[in-house]
Amino acid sequence: MCGGKGTRMKSSEEKLLLLYKKPLIEHVLNALKNSEMFSNIVCATSNNAPKTREFVSGLGFDILETNGDGYVDDLGKSLSKFKESIFVISGDMPLLDPDIIKKIVKLVNEENVWTSILIRKNFLQSLGLEAEFFINYCNEECAYAGISIVDPTQINNTQTVKESHIVLDDKRIAVNLNTKKDYDLICTT
Repeated sequence: MCGGKGTRMKSSEEKLLLLYKKPLIEHVLNALKNSEMFSNIVCATSNNAPKTREFVSGLGFDILETNGDGYVDDLGKSLSKFKESIFVISGDMPLLDPDIIKKIVKLVNEENVWTSILIRKNFLQSLGLEAEFFINYCNEECAYAGISIVDPTQINNTQTVKESHIVLDDKRIAVNLNTKKDYDLICTT
């Protein structure tokens, strides 16, 4: 997912093209590619991030154009385009690497329609990170990591999908750059 506005970053530049050694989105794309876990990598873009679309297309990745109505809406409308399980990830995770991707894929029960990766609130805070939204899972406050594994062939738009969760406290997926504070924190390392 790389078609957001990045408004919380409060930057005139497109968020996923901000540099942390290289553009943020390139870290995610390299980790996905180098994991050798996927038959295809598709970048969901929108008119909110035209330079990002141009950048990922220039790297040779397939593009899926979305309306740019927000992460949830764009993802929901994109699911019907796929006929196999998909690994959905935000494009702003600069510490992502192939090993954590492999670990996540191995942890997922393929029978689940939708599995989301969670991170404990206290782990995020130990890294100096914050999240806007928490859910209570197994009596602990957790935030979404921005990673889900979804089988769109089992989703019917008229029914609610049961979401499964995996809690995985790992800085490689906890560092999800949404604000200038997040970006400044990662740039100091």
